[in-house]
Amino acid sequence: MATISPTNGATAGARTSPPVRAGRQPSMADVAALAGVSSQTVSRVVNARSNVDADTRDRVLSAMDEIGYRPNSAARALKSGRFRTIGVIMFGLSSFGNMRTLDAVATAAAEAGYSITLLPVALPTQGAVAGAVNRLAEQAVDGIVIIMEAHILDRIDVTVPTGLPVVIVDSDAGARYTVVDTDQTEGARLATQHLLDLGHTTVWHIAGPESSFSAGRRTASWRATLKAAGAPVPPVLEGDWSAQSGYRHGVTLAADPTVTAIFASNDQMALGVMRAMHEAGRSVPASCSVVGFDDMREADAFWPPLTTVHQDFGQVGRLCIEKLLRQIDSPAAVGPGTTIVPTHLVVRASTAPPPG
Repeated sequence: MATISPTNGATAGARTSPPVRAGRQPSMADVAALAGVSSQTVSRVVNARSNVDADTRDRVLSAMDEIGYRPNSAARALKSGRFRTIGVIMFGLSSFGNMRTLDAVATAAAEAGYSITLLPVALPTQGAVAGAVNRLAEQAVDGIVIIMEAHILDRIDVTVPTGLPVVIVDSDAGARYTVVDTDQTEGARLATQHLLDLGHTTVWHIAGPESSFSAGRRTASWRATLKAAGAPVPPVLEGDWSAQSGYRHGVTLAADPTVTAIFASNDQMALGVMRAMHEAGRSVPASCSVVGFDDMREADAFWPPLTTVHQDFGQVGRLCIEKLLRQIDSPAAVGPGTTIVPTHLVVRASTAPPPG
């Protein structure tokens, strides 16, 4: 492909500022005159085309900055059919996993040259999600990522506008949509089996909310792992992802000396459990082992450092944007189905064989 150099007989490096009438926004022609290039070259720079040499690109960008030229993104969108914007529908802004996923999606979108329009929903209901989809469609986005973490999208009747690509995180809706998720089942199995392999006769479980899809899969996998090992299955204790709910259940469990192993469905609840154990005079892990889920950045700063299941939120975000952009470029290129991102156990100092 040819490389664009200064045209129209302009001398490279010429810097004669064109007059800009008061009250008029600088135009592409003004930038071209100041940079000594054609308007077509300015257009190529504005649209991030590769067939412009570095010196010319720098001169055009400098001219744009000097006269305060701002590309008309709306006009470019109408011409190209692209708005360079991705909508994100999200429930649960306080959830660690959701926020890490949002951060990863936003980072991957920015790297691809797209901006994010976030639309939180207060309640994960069919009406709320359907309304959010319609609102984003009206705001001219190129595609939508839905981060819902609730038992809703596997049975929801959401009408997505024709031609609007959608990718869903954390759902069992792969038969209808493109889904990206981490391997919740394998992660919970690894956590539970690790405690059984250390010699604990059973493992207690503090689950996430019943409405959470990921919490449900972790609980089901914990139960299946215990049954496969012939171990007793204690009653499930339901938390709300907060350290406070882990602490409340931890107080009860700490009072029972037969409880020697606990798998909490996220790291915050595991932190609450460890506080309750310490307050009860039960050492972790000498008296009771604790495993979390997520591998948040602070997990290795807990005391003791927390054994937990690592989720690669960065990979989830990259795959979401990759699949969404493939749909945008070629709607038939990506069909329904679920892509699973592996999880793995990170063993630290909060687990050990049972006492005695």
